[in-house]
Amino acid sequence: MSRRRAIGLSVGGVLVVVLVAALALFQPWLLFVDETVTEGDDPGAVVGTASGGLSDSAVPSATDGARTRVVLASASFIDAEHGTSGRAVVYRRSDGSRFLRIEDLDTSNGPDLHVWLTDRRSGGDCEGCRDSWGTYDDGAYVRLGALKGNQGSQNYEIPDDADLGAMRSVVIWCDRFNVAFGTAAIA
Repeated sequence: MSRRRAIGLSVGGVLVVVLVAALALFQPWLLFVDETVTEGDDPGAVVGTASGGLSDSAVPSATDGARTRVVLASASFIDAEHGTSGRAVVYRRSDGSRFLRIEDLDTSNGPDLHVWLTDRRSGGDCEGCRDSWGTYDDGAYVRLGALKGNQGSQNYEIPDDADLGAMRSVVIWCDRFNVAFGTAAIA
């Protein structure tokens, strides 16, 4: 085998390895695949909005003893690294449990997407400066789980021990690249 051919095969082999690694890391096909989720809403009747926001612990009960819930906070999603729309609503049920409902979400699909509550404000921390969408893991946050789908409505239980008093936004977060896809201001 000639030296030129050996070098060409070596370079070609390295390029194939780099291509396979890049495809595995970036998963570009997800940009063309939507995952739609249609989870039903909680059966508890909404009986009001909490006056104390996320820290409010009072939940009025219905007169007939049925399950109820109050809105602790709600906001529309705004774009971050990817166009994102929909609504985030945090509820407290009459049994004291809390959950986040994301309604009519529409964002890009991507690798390793999660739903977080964070102490960072929605919209980035430095008014659109470079990397303003990557700051949501710099402070306190509560992981609610993997994003169930990049389109549709879905519910996420909030852990009982999560302190929501300092939380300011809901974030669709990409763990692989440490960026926000979209955020919603809840405080």
